[in-house]
Amino acid sequence: MLESNHLDSESKCQPLHYLNTETIYPIMSISDLDKLSRNLEPNSQGIPPLELWHPDFCGDMDLRIARDGTWFHEGTPITRQAMVKMFSRILWQEDGAYFLKTPVEKVGIQVDDLPFLFVSLEVRDGPRGQELHFLSSTDDAIVAGQENPLVVTESEGNGEPQPALAVRFGMWGRLHRNVFYQLVELGTAEPCADGAEELVVYSSGERFSLGRL
Repeated sequence: MLESNHLDSESKCQPLHYLNTETIYPIMSISDLDKLSRNLEPNSQGIPPLELWHPDFCGDMDLRIARDGTWFHEGTPITRQAMVKMFSRILWQEDGAYFLKTPVEKVGIQVDDLPFLFVSLEVRDGPRGQELHFLSSTDDAIVAGQENPLVVTESEGNGEPQPALAVRFGMWGRLHRNVFYQLVELGTAEPCADGAEELVVYSSGERFSLGRL
């Protein structure tokens, strides 16, 4: 949970009224968010209880997650991996929009594709058979299963497969191309209901289709 004595009441999103016609919300700088996120006590998985926080929306921040998983601030890549990892732990999604959320502030950010990128895959044996363990570029360890399904759709533009894995709070992560190729090698062909064949993999007792053959 959160240590309340770590919070500075002056950092709350307080509205500023200008000419009595506009309400302007001062947005935390990236360094302010970095300092605040360091004081958030996570759960055992390293994720703070974002679902329990209901802060005011304080506007958009010039922060973007590129398709390749790189985080940019004001057009410049964030090279401190520790900072990127901390920010990824306070990512939140509502109605298709993405935010960084703390107990006192919620700021909008831009996501080009999906907010997470999975860069490695390990196959392990588990109590329900084979388990597919994925690791993201921000050290999110996810096992594909009922709570974290694996879905493969086709790109509207060129029809290429677009694999995604559920992460948390309604957010998904894209599988790196090399990880998807590894997944395809693990797949087996099985018949569909209409007589065609599809490539499938199993993890934690769940069946996931990688697409028709």
